[in-house]
Amino acid sequence: MMISLSLKANAQDPTSGFTAVPLSQSNFDLHKPYDVAANERYSFIDGVHKMWVYSTDKPFQAGSDTLPRTEIRIRGYDYSSGIWQFEGQAYVPSGTSATSIMQIFGGTSRATTIMLRVYTGSLTVYRSPIILSNMYNRWFKINVIHDVAASNVKVYIDGALKYEGSGSGTSNHYFKFGVYAQEGASNYMESRWRGIRVLRKN
Repeated sequence: MMISLSLKANAQDPTSGFTAVPLSQSNFDLHKPYDVAANERYSFIDGVHKMWVYSTDKPFQAGSDTLPRTEIRIRGYDYSSGIWQFEGQAYVPSGTSATSIMQIFGGTSRATTIMLRVYTGSLTVYRSPIILSNMYNRWFKINVIHDVAASNVKVYIDGALKYEGSGSGTSNHYFKFGVYAQEGASNYMESRWRGIRVLRKN
């Protein structure tokens, strides 16, 4: 994957030229350890989705060999063409590490087109590059734009372009956010989200 890091520091509006699609709780499909109730790993209070998981938890399906997760999979807007965007404000408490907090599912060489992870206080694209340092215990805004035809992905943090790279192919994609353990994950993982939007290029 070819990666280019933007040096732009000025905030922009990455949603310009996009239109938000309707979203409701019915579009939010919770993936959680299969042996616990939803309210043991998820809450939605005052517009904030809070998701947490433990490294010792079961996978989301019995028999799955995947690592523990508590994630929301956005349904109703799977896509295979066009230019799509995910927007949300995220908060990750200190201690959460080796955890994916957002991903675009669908890829050829791996299961995803992009994965945003947390490693010891830094937000990264997969293992590198770092796109936000000192990110614990504060809200920050994430915009991820995926141009399927151009095989291009851009990530904006608080309106500034922080990453641009190639997509990973395949014909079906969708957005996910929450916490999904990666190799070396902390015992406890948590992320909080608000202001979730899915947008499509006009």
